[in-house]
Amino acid sequence: MRNRPHLLVFISAHGFGHVAQTAPVLNALHARMPELRITVRSLAPLNHLRSRIRAPFEYLREPGDTGMLMSSALDVRVAETAKAYQDLHREWESSVASEARRLRELEPDFVLSNVGYLPLAGAQRIGVPCAAMCSLNWMDVYAHYCGAIPGSQAILEQIRLAYAQADAFLRATPGMTMADLPNRVMIGPVAEVGRNRRDEINIRLGLEREEKLVLISLGGIAGRLPIETWPRLPGVRWLVQADWHVVHPDAAAIESLAMDFGDILASSDALICKPGYGSFVEAACSGVPVLYVSRPDWPETTCLTEWLGQYGSGREITRQQAETGALGDDLQAVREAAHPAPPLPSGATEAADWLRQQLRP
Repeated sequence: MRNRPHLLVFISAHGFGHVAQTAPVLNALHARMPELRITVRSLAPLNHLRSRIRAPFEYLREPGDTGMLMSSALDVRVAETAKAYQDLHREWESSVASEARRLRELEPDFVLSNVGYLPLAGAQRIGVPCAAMCSLNWMDVYAHYCGAIPGSQAILEQIRLAYAQADAFLRATPGMTMADLPNRVMIGPVAEVGRNRRDEINIRLGLEREEKLVLISLGGIAGRLPIETWPRLPGVRWLVQADWHVVHPDAAAIESLAMDFGDILASSDALICKPGYGSFVEAACSGVPVLYVSRPDWPETTCLTEWLGQYGSGREITRQQAETGALGDDLQAVREAAHPAPPLPSGATEAADWLRQQLRP
């Protein structure tokens, strides 16, 4: 291995949770190995990656996985997803060979994937060490939605082998069981916890100390809530994405604060989101209660909501409530509920220490 080892990192653009999981690990690894060269290959926006990853990195805007094709932040386009997987796996050997050629050009010493499996298969083809890291894997998610479709079992076996033959699958807590993967390495919760800057926010937004600030985030999947039609709730202010173009007397743009997202979350009185790893874990580790929109069909939902119920404070709301803004009672209830001590986000350092061992000359 070279004196300056090269880590090639694939990050899924299927929502910002994959970035939220990977960035703290890269930050912790850079602190341990400042000489490490990091290349990030992803379709996630560069500005979002740079807002999360403090370590220097090179950026390649290239896909690393198929994920699930979505019609909204909550709804999977199952038929189109199934076709996308069929197209990829119809010429699987050719796909792996093409990926292997690309990896040879990039010359990594190690490949880390969150959580595409084709890069892992390509790395294995040319003998480059590799690992997956995530709270989910596309084998289990694909099986949930598409497992009954003819031809899916052959696809699932190819996905399973790509994951199972990696040096490890670093499974973040909370996460899916992944009992079919013998190379699981369990790590703790992964989160970048911000600092409470509420006094600054109150000044910038002209908030009174007793007003409640509620952050709304759907985790990077396209879609929005019709907040302009929501009723006004006395003493409640909403923080929303600027590109939603919300016109509401009690709403302000997240971007107007010019702060790290983690600091904004840690300064909020509550978070409204869909069930997702980054949202749930960062909120729990920041001690912020959560209202989450019902998403019973997503296979990761159960492990996330059970963990949030044990280590954080959460309350489920319906889609209709999210659409109409009928949230007053639930906001009050989740804020008044007992809040356990925030869990320790130990997963980033655990993953960084494991990777450091693999990258040592």
